[in-house]
Amino acid sequence: MIKKVTVFLLGLLLLIPLNGMAAGESAISVDMHYLVVSPAEDGSTNMMNMVNYTNTSAEEIKSEGKGEAVLNVTIPTGATGFTFLDNKIAQKQVDTGFITTDPIPANQTVVLPFSYRISKGEEINLSFDYPVQMMQILVPEGMGSIEFKNITATNQGLFKMDDQNYQGYSVEGIQAKQAFTMIYDKDKQPSASEAQGSTEQSVSETSGNVTKTAPAFHNPGHLRMWSQSPLRSWDPHVFLIVMAAIIIAAFSYFTYFRMKARAEEKRLGADTEENAFKNLMAKQKAIMDKILELEENFDDGNMSEADYQAKLSAYKQHLVQVKMNLRQFVE
Repeated sequence: MIKKVTVFLLGLLLLIPLNGMAAGESAISVDMHYLVVSPAEDGSTNMMNMVNYTNTSAEEIKSEGKGEAVLNVTIPTGATGFTFLDNKIAQKQVDTGFITTDPIPANQTVVLPFSYRISKGEEINLSFDYPVQMMQILVPEGMGSIEFKNITATNQGLFKMDDQNYQGYSVEGIQAKQAFTMIYDKDKQPSASEAQGSTEQSVSETSGNVTKTAPAFHNPGHLRMWSQSPLRSWDPHVFLIVMAAIIIAAFSYFTYFRMKARAEEKRLGADTEENAFKNLMAKQKAIMDKILELEENFDDGNMSEADYQAKLSAYKQHLVQVKMNLRQFVE
């Protein structure tokens, strides 16, 4: 599973430069389209979408003239129960689906979460207003399988996410207005080999059956949390890189100054010891000078023997104490 996620992340990084190529045709590109397909209680098909729309240009995109639309999102004809899942984004339903009216800053991504239902037994005919670099389709385990027409899909096998197993499919390089069909059968489960993602099948030009395996992808629940957070204007990969750089810089900063402080403490400690040693040596010399001066005064008859002996004894006691302190530095 870890290997699959790693390969998929590398795949995403390789897809990033495609934004610039798409900009020549459209300033808007869909980096990733997530779709969860599952049966509803009335037999219809639930279609849960989360789509990353990126402004690939260096200028803000906003509505022009009398039109309100910034993004146009088309949903299949006959779809019912449309629900938009982010009340922070201004949107409005139209005959073909819905539009958004909030401007998109230059080189920024907006995530649109929405859902709708397709009537029981009907094929799901999809076409998008903007080029889609990658589309990921999930079917909860035991809730059926999907066949594709007019497009090539990749079987990602069975994997676990949020305590739920899913059968995964992916489609890459969908062009704007390119139509294709998904046939969802809730009663037809994938074979064991398909569930393990190990099947390879040949595909004709008009058939989109699963051709090969592919790695799993990002958790849609995590993406939904990200899209509802104050940081949603950031690319999550760039945000992780920036946060990692900040953490590394903070750790390096702390380590450097901690080591510098310790070196300074050692240096100050060494200076203190050196100063104490020099002071003791100076005291020893001063006491020796006093003893010599005392002997000269006694020899010259400037003091009595009693005074001489008393002062000499005091100087000697002081000298002994100084020498004992000096011994701590030399032993």
